[in-house]
Amino acid sequence: MEIFKEIAPLRQRLSKLRSQDKTIGFVPTMGALHAGHISLVERANKENDITVVSIFVNPTQFNNKEDLEKYPRDPDADFALLEKNSCDIVFAPSVEEMYPEPDTRVFSLGSVAEVMEGKYRPGHFNGVCQVVSKLLSIVEPDHAYFGQKDYQQIAVVKAMVRKYMPNFEGEIVSCPIKRESDGLALSSRNVHLNPEQRKSALLISKTLFAAKEKADSGATQKQIRDFIKQNIATDANLCLEYVEIADKDTLQPIAGEYPKNAVICITVYDGKTRLIDNILL
Repeated sequence: MEIFKEIAPLRQRLSKLRSQDKTIGFVPTMGALHAGHISLVERANKENDITVVSIFVNPTQFNNKEDLEKYPRDPDADFALLEKNSCDIVFAPSVEEMYPEPDTRVFSLGSVAEVMEGKYRPGHFNGVCQVVSKLLSIVEPDHAYFGQKDYQQIAVVKAMVRKYMPNFEGEIVSCPIKRESDGLALSSRNVHLNPEQRKSALLISKTLFAAKEKADSGATQKQIRDFIKQNIATDANLCLEYVEIADKDTLQPIAGEYPKNAVICITVYDGKTRLIDNILL
């Protein structure tokens, strides 16, 4: 496994591989890797000749300085895990390497970036687009893999590529959520949960699974929303920030009482740790 910390030598290496007709799969991450990330690496390995993983905690997508400072970081453990799982190349740049000068680009993506996370985390998706556009331009992958736990992020990235990267020829690949055996969605933030909070967190996925059953049985949007709100409120450790039932492609509100072709997206504070999850209907 090769580790690069600078853009120029990475580009040179990838250019040589492309000249040998090697296909490149790319998994962008912020480190603190877990089995969810590794499932993306495994898919990249399966579908490409070369797998590249980036590890970069991107400061421009954090609208909360405290959240940025406490984001888990363990690069040595990440490198060891990636090598064990047949990653070929790791790109682990510094902030100065990625942003030698401030990135002042503003991405106008319309309603897909304005709802849910866009509403509650102003500037977040603009920062995501800044870093993802840079990474895609550097790596130029044939396939870039993103996990569905960040469901809205995938929709935003696809919109950004369509509008702002017309020459990008790779495919943005959406991969299923990876969960613990008890249903909890894997997240780097889970390390912040104490045992009691970890137990409380299970209610999030259990509520979503039950909500899907209700939707499949013909429950209305209001009934589903009320059920989710009431269920989450039964645990004192949990505080619901929002729940949205949206079109799975546009992320806009679903017309009519019965949700079809929809996704339920939820964000919950478990103590001070912000957890997101979703389920397709």
